[in-house]
Amino acid sequence: MTANAATGAMTIALDGMGGDQAPEMVVLGAEIARTRHPEARFLIFGDEARLAPLMADHPRLAAATEIRHTSEFVTSDAKPSQALRGGRLSSMRLSINAVAEGEAQFVVSAGNTGALMAMAKIVLKTLPGIDRPAIASFFPTLRSESVMLDLGANIECRPEHLVQFAVMGAVFAKSVLSLEEPTIGILNVGAEALKGNDVVK
Repeated sequence: MTANAATGAMTIALDGMGGDQAPEMVVLGAEIARTRHPEARFLIFGDEARLAPLMADHPRLAAATEIRHTSEFVTSDAKPSQALRGGRLSSMRLSINAVAEGEAQFVVSAGNTGALMAMAKIVLKTLPGIDRPAIASFFPTLRSESVMLDLGANIECRPEHLVQFAVMGAVFAKSVLSLEEPTIGILNVGAEALKGNDVVK
């Protein structure tokens, strides 16, 4: 299954076993996504014996979903290095591989964030000129919407990393939020002169 340019269809690879309430909440999330994006298709990687009964409760979702069985998954307390070495057949790694192999356009996991970032960087790589991946989210503002990154992966950043985050945030704002000329700022922990580290100040 791949994206169809004529129909705008997209395929999303899901880590079916990632997250504290997986796989139930993964299937519920996919059902919401399917409702909002009826053209979407899904590859769910995980324990088929647990996923199949859940999918049976969502026939519309099941019709647009392929379950890829694996009994392995990355635990929430696994170190990224441990997940990289021992998680090659995990639901997280296989869902990332689906994007690398062109079977899906997106990968979604609610699992171990450090492991997800490490695996994605190894398998999918970063774009030229980008050293660090960044976690991003967006939220409504009085005028439109705003993108914020990096959310959680990098506590200390060099100036060049802040520039890279700004570039990625601007591209996200243009391509996903359709903002033609996004403005960019650095968010500090407060407005007082003493707040923040030297790089931010």
